[in-house]
Amino acid sequence: MASLKTLFIVFCLSVLTTPALSLTLTAQQQEQLKLARKEMGLKEGEVFKRHICLWDLSGQSGPVFNGATNLRLDLLRYGIDISLEAFTNEGVMVASLKNGHCDAALMSGFRARQFNRFTGTIDAIGALPDLGHMKTLLRTLAHPNLDQYMVSNKYQTLAVAPAGAAYLFVDDKRMNSLAQAAGKKVAVLDFDPGQSKLVTHIGAAPVSTNLATAPNLFNNGTVNILPAPLIAYQVLELYKGMAPDGGIVDYPIVQLTAQLIAHTDRFPPPIASLIREIAADSFSSIQVALEKEAGKIPEHWWIEVSADNQREYDSMMRAARLKLREAGYYDGTMLSIMKRIRCSQDPLRPECSQKSE
Repeated sequence: MASLKTLFIVFCLSVLTTPALSLTLTAQQQEQLKLARKEMGLKEGEVFKRHICLWDLSGQSGPVFNGATNLRLDLLRYGIDISLEAFTNEGVMVASLKNGHCDAALMSGFRARQFNRFTGTIDAIGALPDLGHMKTLLRTLAHPNLDQYMVSNKYQTLAVAPAGAAYLFVDDKRMNSLAQAAGKKVAVLDFDPGQSKLVTHIGAAPVSTNLATAPNLFNNGTVNILPAPLIAYQVLELYKGMAPDGGIVDYPIVQLTAQLIAHTDRFPPPIASLIREIAADSFSSIQVALEKEAGKIPEHWWIEVSADNQREYDSMMRAARLKLREAGYYDGTMLSIMKRIRCSQDPLRPECSQKSE
């Protein structure tokens, strides 16, 4: 039976094997790399070496590791030699990053929050309505003026890649508003306390689970609601939990990410900045892959959300973000940046006349 871990492998696969990351640096980027090598004191022909850890359930035979191996060969052309190590357990990989074994590690945005609250807030509920907003944010984050926020003491975020929007998979299609979710059981991840707070905030009952068991809880009826990205429909067979009277609420609640977290002292600013710029360039290919997966879902599963109920969603998700910001869970600066992006694309949103976020 496929697990939610398999789902995140699909996320990372779309990041690592996208054609945009069959890496060819532009002339400008090659010049940036030359300047970076000079600032680092690297001599002509000297290779910049680092050890990168990856989460892949299938280990070295898995798709994430294989995709990264292809990228490694491309990087060698530019004097960057990354040795790779696959971990089948994300928690163990995170521990290996903390103890210094890994120079950097590719992980889910949920796990990344503990290393950098600024980029970890990208996954905030309702903060980025669609991939267009995400694209604008990633371009913004690639600007050198924001490099300071990518660093958080011992760690820095080298790259952020979109992993698709999460929607509410429900067992009753009458749940087309947050009010209808009151009293229902919602699956939440046990290592992410913010999810329980969010569910409690809307009057539902959180059911603590983990990445491996959450889909089964939905498919066997133990929980009524499972937040998940659209590629979960086939990979995790969520149509079993929706049958016969459920569906997918047609309003995204969060944009998920995969993030490359590194030790600050092992990736000097010039190299880190270039990596972030290259990662931002990969967006278009990733977007195509995500939209292709979304197109596989039959129309009859979609649950329409009225304009009034959409405004209700927006209001309650915004209230939840503010509450979690005050609790120190979300970063206020990132929330403000994402609000400016939302309002630049839709100035008539009610929140745009308010200053609380």
